[in-house]
Amino acid sequence: MTTVVKIHVCAMGSPVSLVIANLCVEIIEDTTLTTTAMPPRIYKRYVKNCFAIIEKDFVSIFLLNLNSVDPNFTFTLESENNGQIAFSDTLVSRNHGKILIDAYRISTHTDRYLDYTSLH
Repeated sequence: MTTVVKIHVCAMGSPVSLVIANLCVEIIEDTTLTTTAMPPRIYKRYVKNCFAIIEKDFVSIFLLNLNSVDPNFTFTLESENNGQIAFSDTLVSRNHGKILIDAYRISTHTDRYLDYTSLH
């Protein structure tokens, strides 16, 4: 039998804080993914952002399961809009059963860049 000790407070800026936070989130994810009735078809995480493809009927149940593992961690939900969602500087689109990935640009992006030799 293994015992998992969860530490919820770490020194800000400490190199070990990121490792501990990552381990805690992995435990929550592993617990949820192995015990949920309908796991996502795709589940990816980059740092603190998670991406999942799951049937609409099971989204709220999956979110409840994620949030029930540890009361000190709260996952929030952002749903796709018009078949698109931004994830980690990419725009993931759903089109006729295919997933398309493109670079994500915020609405205020101007396509202007500083010249390499400028002193800005």
